[in-house]
Amino acid sequence: MDKKALTETDIRTKFITPAIVGSAGDKWDVMTQIREEAYFTAGRVIVRGKTVKRGKAKKADYLLFYKPNIPLAVVEAKDNKQSVGAGMQQALEYAEILDVPFAYSSNGDAFLEHDRTKTSGTITREIPLDQFPTPEELWQRYRASKSYTPAQEAVATQDYYDDGSGKRPRYYQLNAINRTVDAIARGASRLLLVMATGTGKTYTAFQIIWRLWKSGAKRRILFLVDRNILADQTKTNDFKPFGAAMTKISNRTVDKSFEIYLCLYQAVTGTE
Repeated sequence: MDKKALTETDIRTKFITPAIVGSAGDKWDVMTQIREEAYFTAGRVIVRGKTVKRGKAKKADYLLFYKPNIPLAVVEAKDNKQSVGAGMQQALEYAEILDVPFAYSSNGDAFLEHDRTKTSGTITREIPLDQFPTPEELWQRYRASKSYTPAQEAVATQDYYDDGSGKRPRYYQLNAINRTVDAIARGASRLLLVMATGTGKTYTAFQIIWRLWKSGAKRRILFLVDRNILADQTKTNDFKPFGAAMTKISNRTVDKSFEIYLCLYQAVTGTE
């Protein structure tokens, strides 16, 4: 077979995907750990006079996950007329945007790896096509870079809430959630997370709280709002999965049998 006569799609299908999955399907699970042509932006909004259009959307050829919503690697593919590392610049750009620790480029002959967890030593190396790292290998390298204790790792890898609808966080929400949980797992006690209007602050907060609560990292959590309607909407909508573990504080009376509390900040400051 003349590889140089194949398109990039053929190279991916015939060489790169099988190398990632493994000859016996014993590496990355194609159903749960691999997303191909993973779009993560809709494209920049371009306004020219009265005309509004979208720029080119960004998509990774492959996005690899250790667990759902815990991405580990991005892989960019090129046809065989190009070098093994021809896609590395794009892979590194996407890895930075998506906050992913490992970036790869391949033309179907081998893989070029860039380890973003390192600042010295061997950061970039070429890997034979049949020696692509397993999820566990990459996770252990990432874990070592974070110096996780077993208890910290349990918090950092706690599952997201999944309602079965297929809804997944947007890439910037994913970054915010994972960075926040990681920081708290490693002992941070004061964090400030700033998000613009319409970017899904309540959903992001819910996923952070869910993972901290389910992992046992935090047993009692207070969610403050500035209007009653926001507390009621949050309790009914985004925070509904907390069920009987959740209550709304009213009249400054706290029932300590609950674990998730919704409250007006005025009730805490005494300015009602």
